[in-house]
Amino acid sequence: MNRPLALFAAVIALVGAVAFLSTNRATQTLAPIGAAVAQDSEIDTSMIEEMSMGNPDAKVTVIEYASFTCPHCRNFHASVLKDLKRDYIDTGKINFIYREVYFDRYGLWAGMVARCGGPMRYFGIADLIYEQQQDWTKGGEPAAIAASLRRIGKTAGLSDEELDKCMADGEMAQAMVAVYQKNAEADDINATPSFVINGEKYSNMSYDDFRAIIEEKLAE
Repeated sequence: MNRPLALFAAVIALVGAVAFLSTNRATQTLAPIGAAVAQDSEIDTSMIEEMSMGNPDAKVTVIEYASFTCPHCRNFHASVLKDLKRDYIDTGKINFIYREVYFDRYGLWAGMVARCGGPMRYFGIADLIYEQQQDWTKGGEPAAIAASLRRIGKTAGLSDEELDKCMADGEMAQAMVAVYQKNAEADDINATPSFVINGEKYSNMSYDDFRAIIEEKLAE
């Protein structure tokens, strides 16, 4: 999914819209964040945790930049990431960091639901969001999408109260977008999925190509 970072302005406008969290619960809103993000030096981003798997002290660090609404990202998580997890993450050979990209408000909402479970449940919820991407993004109606994301969260064991609190957390939304902008600009990210491996940027690739790069860096 190739999208220039100039679309960040559109994201700001979108996330200020009303988010109907469920068709059978009270209407709630995400706080407008445009003005705050425009001056992100005033935003407290310390609440945003880096989501990672594997060995934090590993010789090789892989950073993935991905959007929960990106079909190519879904395909990566359904195939290549499973192999990477088996061979390199679970074995402690690499540190894998996942960084969310927000090209639309729905990707931001999905990120808020994924983070609602904390670091221990983050990747399990992220897997569900990707696995059901074609279902929860279907139609594009905000109320239906928010309700579907809530159902995913509840499937993962989150309560209605936890989801209400997470999805209505305007400060969290502001901080998430500010961190996204800072990281994406620093690593020159303009497409998803993109990867930074030990400081070098790469585009989407097959598992064989990933393995070759990782093995080369492990041998250095």
